[in-house]
Order: sequence, then structure tokens, then C-alpha cells
Amino acid sequence: MAEQKTKSPKGGDNKGKTEGAKAKGRGEKVATLPTDPSPKVAVGKPRLQAFYETTVRPRLAKSFALANPHQVPKITKIVLNVGMGDAGKNPKQLDAAVEELAAVTGQKPVITKAKKSIANFGLRAGMPVGCSVTLRGARMYEFLDRFISLAVPRMRDFRGLPNRSFDGRGNYTFGIKEQMVFPEIDYDKVEKIHGMDITIVTTAGRDDLALALLREFGWPFRGETPQRAA
Repeated sequence: MAEQKTKSPKGGDNKGKTEGAKAKGRGEKVATLPTDPSPKVAVGKPRLQAFYETTVRPRLAKSFALANPHQVPKITKIVLNVGMGDAGKNPKQLDAAVEELAAVTGQKPVITKAKKSIANFGLRAGMPVGCSVTLRGARMYEFLDRFISLAVPRMRDFRGLPNRSFDGRGNYTFGIKEQMVFPEIDYDKVEKIHGMDITIVTTAGRDDLALALLREFGWPFRGETPQRAA
């Protein structure tokens, strides 16, 4: 009588078991946990994104009497910009800044170059002068959450962020003096202490709407007690 192959419930044969037995015979470790053939980048929504959709958006719509849901402001992107004036003379410092910004944001930065030549500063058009990153979507909310929860408490002599740094169209820009406030930075690998500019771009169109939006996220404005995001 012909020998029949044993098949798994999904229709495959016992080839995997045979290979596992061979690997075990050679003394190799065999993975017993199931593997995902198509691993995902992330599972679920970031905490602040879910908080915005369930809590912040209804509050803003009620406070400002916004009947149209598209009128409720939201954050569209966050831009981080590091300026290195001596990047042309010290390319090692620029490489270190790029690595640090990539570790903080989880995204590869873009090297910014000078658009004009300025003789007084020894600057030529096309020379690297810094790096920048633009965050959107889940990475944007994750960075915002880490900045409010982890980076802000690590600032020395912190008395709050300014509440007048809006540009009149609902966009908020502020600067930090040193990159050491981010827990992702390794102190031993720091080439030079430098600051950065951070811009939060919203769809508010008005400063009062953008101010209320950041307050709902628990933004630590100067002279105010921030509320915690649930």
C-alpha cells in the first residue's frame, strides 16, 4: 500500500517538521513561536491620536461652536530643524547631528544646504548648513507624546514654553537650547551641544484655535498648569 503524506489543516505537507527535525539534529535552535509573514510597522493608533479623535475634537467643536467637523483644527505636521553654521568646516559634527535627529524622530533627516553665497560668513551656495525632518501621521503623534511626557521634564530651569510664538495663521514655532533633553541621545556620543527649532503646523488658521488645540494636548505654556492627556 502506497505511503501517504500527512498534510496540515491548511493543505501543506510535513516539510516544515522535517526541516525542524534536521536543524534540531545539527544542534541548532529551532524557533517555536509563530512568525508573521508580513510584519507590520505599528499596531493600533498612537495614544495622542486616539485622544484627539475621542476627546479633543468634540471639546473644540463645542467650545468654538464649530458645526462643520472640517473646521475643527488638527495638527498636520511637525518640522524639526537643526542649524550647523560650521558644518562645512566640521562635517563630523553634521553627521553626528543627523544621527541624533534620526534617533529622536525615527526618520532619516534631510541635509539642508545654503541657497546663497555670503562672503562675510564664508558661505557658498550649496554648502551644508544643517538638517531637518518633517513628521506626519503616527510618527508625528508619537514624537509629540514623547516630547510632552519625557523631554519637557528634562529641561533645566524650565518655566514653560512661550504662548506668543504663533505666526498669525495657527502655526507654532519654538526653540530648545540643547538636544540632551531627549532620552534617545547618548551622552557619550555627543560631538557638540546644539539646539533646534521645532514648528507645529496646524489647520487652525487662527492663533486662538491653535492655542486651544495645544492646550487640550497638555502643552506646557508659560504661567499655566498643563492638563494631562488621558
